[in-house]
Amino acid sequence: MADKEIFSKFELGDMLAVFIKDNRSGSVGFTLLPKGFDERIELDGWWSVEPAVQCKFVGDNYPDGFIHGHSMKNSQSANDMKFVGQRVEMATEESSSVCKIITEYERRNVKISSILEYAEGATFIKAYSVFESDSAEKQTLEMASSFNICAFPCVGKGLRQKDLILHRLKSKWSMEGKLESRGFLDMELEPAWLRIGASSERFGEIGSMPVRRYFPWMVVIDRGERSYTEKLDERKSSDASVQDSLGSCGYSIGAQLYINSSWQMEVYNRDEKNSLSGGIADREFGHWMKDLNPGDRFVTPEAILTVCKNTSAATIDEISWRMTSAQNINLENVPESEKELPVIFNEYCTSWGNPTEQEMADIAERLKGHGIKYCVIDAGWHVKDGNDWSDIGDWITNKKKFPGGLKKTADKIRECGMIPGLWYEMEVVGKDSEMFKKDDMLLKRDGIPIQTMFRRFLDMRKPEVREYLYERVIKNLKENGYGYLKVDYNDNIGIGCDGAESLGEGMRESLVESRNFFKKIREEIPDIVIENCSSGGHRLEPSMQAVTSMASFSDAHEWQAIPVIAANVTRAILPAQSQIWAVLRAKDDEKRLRYSLSNTFLGRMCLSGDMSTISDEQMKIVDEAIAYYKKCASVIKYGRNFRFGPYQNSYNDLKGWQAVVRVSESKDEALVVVNTFNTEGNGRIEFDLPFIYTCTESNSFEIIDSFKREEIGIKILGEKVIVDNLSNFDGLVFRLGKF
Repeated sequence: MADKEIFSKFELGDMLAVFIKDNRSGSVGFTLLPKGFDERIELDGWWSVEPAVQCKFVGDNYPDGFIHGHSMKNSQSANDMKFVGQRVEMATEESSSVCKIITEYERRNVKISSILEYAEGATFIKAYSVFESDSAEKQTLEMASSFNICAFPCVGKGLRQKDLILHRLKSKWSMEGKLESRGFLDMELEPAWLRIGASSERFGEIGSMPVRRYFPWMVVIDRGERSYTEKLDERKSSDASVQDSLGSCGYSIGAQLYINSSWQMEVYNRDEKNSLSGGIADREFGHWMKDLNPGDRFVTPEAILTVCKNTSAATIDEISWRMTSAQNINLENVPESEKELPVIFNEYCTSWGNPTEQEMADIAERLKGHGIKYCVIDAGWHVKDGNDWSDIGDWITNKKKFPGGLKKTADKIRECGMIPGLWYEMEVVGKDSEMFKKDDMLLKRDGIPIQTMFRRFLDMRKPEVREYLYERVIKNLKENGYGYLKVDYNDNIGIGCDGAESLGEGMRESLVESRNFFKKIREEIPDIVIENCSSGGHRLEPSMQAVTSMASFSDAHEWQAIPVIAANVTRAILPAQSQIWAVLRAKDDEKRLRYSLSNTFLGRMCLSGDMSTISDEQMKIVDEAIAYYKKCASVIKYGRNFRFGPYQNSYNDLKGWQAVVRVSESKDEALVVVNTFNTEGNGRIEFDLPFIYTCTESNSFEIIDSFKREEIGIKILGEKVIVDNLSNFDGLVFRLGKF
């Protein structure tokens, strides 16, 4: 009998889930492959099959291989898991057939299940794990993965580490979504000579800002025949070359976690194959433990998995689109008023946290009749005189700034044909608020309220906290007629809080309740539009996107790097849920106005700045942009992105240009957003249309219309787009269609 054999295979659209059995240990694990790649699986070699779930229980031995402290994978807990069996359940959900593959293991009277769900026609698989205790005693988890893909890559003979690249999306304040690409060899993810030393690249986020350093997202690429050195050389010249021409025989795997608390992902190697896993940040990385009492059942957060073969269309953007397609359901769950991606005005970059009743009335009058749907009052409506934001938490209207109360301003905005919006940072309290003193309602660590500078954090697990927020948030919105809610979150609770069996579990429970309160707001006010913000983009993860209408893409309000950031974050969230700021100033010339406005076509259009004082000539350009945006809304909502242009290593020293081509769902139209940076005198750019757009019956294209400076020229030559007469920091948008 061979050491390893194929146990089962499942064709899931253009993907394959292949389960492999290790006849030596009895372990069964799985790998993901593009359809047709099963013929090239290589089962020989010096490697072991890992189970589809990685876990670690307190009391079991930690892993060997000199990895203890860097990884909890392949501990005694994982090795003791006995494969029980596998079954398939079929169901119909919303007229779609859903296949659920359940792979079951048992360890000391705890049933451990790996669940893979596939809906007919999808480009992705949903994965999670379930732990069910039938033990007579409490057992405590200190690691529980949502997925574990073993044996990557499974195609080709021998060591393949030189062909493997890990892509991650990095994040920091106002610099979200930067693509990081590292070779497995650079991370020492290759086996040592005797295959006893393990290596791991474990990364993630700790705390309540799940996108503070990395997005919960990764793509691993097997480039096939092409060498790593060739890839690095190409990356220096073009971001497109990082993505395109990935090799004729390779494939790519993508994973994205749905989690708003501490998380981790891990690339692991000990032998000739590799494994990829992700889920809740474990005890070593995220201070997490979870008790399983007799009869308890624990379900991990969901992950989205996908795979595709590397053709000229299989770019980073292609596999990102496959993952973010899982979020399309969010677009169907928003209020009816959101269906066409209406335009927003937010006054934050107008008053910088000091809004007044009179100023909002002036703004509403100026915006009347200009096609703007929402007019939002940002931070400062609550502020005690001279106290900045330090009183957040009491949510009492400042009557000096709003003598008529919030309702008068809301009524004025509605009179001017718009829906009023209001800002909250409802999960935290400031040092000058009464709530700051109520220790019994706050998150604690070591019995002491968690405090960062002047902020403390509400314990959302407590019914009295939720009741308080119902009175101060939901009732305030209802009674004063607000139809838009911006929820900000501007600090991080760190490693966790008291109130559960571990700091990490305490935080996870509290943040689950935070997310549930978002759902409660929608239940109470069905037509409310909710914006997800956390110092800009620190909560850009799918589980928060699912309970909100859109998210602030960044706090890069007036920075020239806005289009770069906006293009980057759409690899992790939908453009239709990514709110892009265009801050307009009375001093802006035409070129600056068009640069700022064109950026918003990479997501949701949000205007701010000197809207009540810009000239009529400037407003004509704004009106032109709004009208054009509405023409493009359907492509923005349902399409797929392809980015072209040099890789931008520095957001402060942008070079060259960027073009984002968004192809419509029907593939008969494309929206193109072009931005130049420091062109170094080169006023002409050109790029090929993406493969998906050109490999159809008709390859004849025409320019439908555009939003640009008159001097700029656009031409289509075959399948090539040429834009000329450009200068530094130009922005333009145009649509392409077929004859």
